[in-house]
Amino acid sequence: MPMLINYIDKIARDKQRGVVYIEFCKQPDFNRRDIDEYHENLFIDYENLEIRKTLLQWFADNHIAVHPCGPFARAGRIERYRGQLYIDVPFDKNDPIYQKVENLLENEDGTMKFPQVLFFYLPLEAAMENAHHDEPGYEDNLDL
Repeated sequence: MPMLINYIDKIARDKQRGVVYIEFCKQPDFNRRDIDEYHENLFIDYENLEIRKTLLQWFADNHIAVHPCGPFARAGRIERYRGQLYIDVPFDKNDPIYQKVENLLENEDGTMKFPQVLFFYLPLEAAMENAHHDEPGYEDNLDL
């Protein structure tokens, strides 16, 4: 039976808080303003990506739950899973577990420690923009 992977905004709405997650990319210096280049850069063989395996092991060793997640949902667009991971820790700079995750992923200046890893925060307010996706029958009414 296939595993259900929720979009990151759905996870935020379910948790009723902002959430953090990571994505993986081929190269860190791509042009994020070029949407085609951005999406092409994200299509990566995540199952064989060594840094992803290393991070999954680190999270397991540190008893921090991570779960596969989809990107921010967009109406009329279905995207395949690209290895994204929701990190089940509140975005709270004073929380010692969050600090541990942040220290793992970011340098002191906020740049990423690992070139193929992107670390994101999604505020609940942004996730709520898609609250209508949770209404019964929403998916049945999509015109794809």
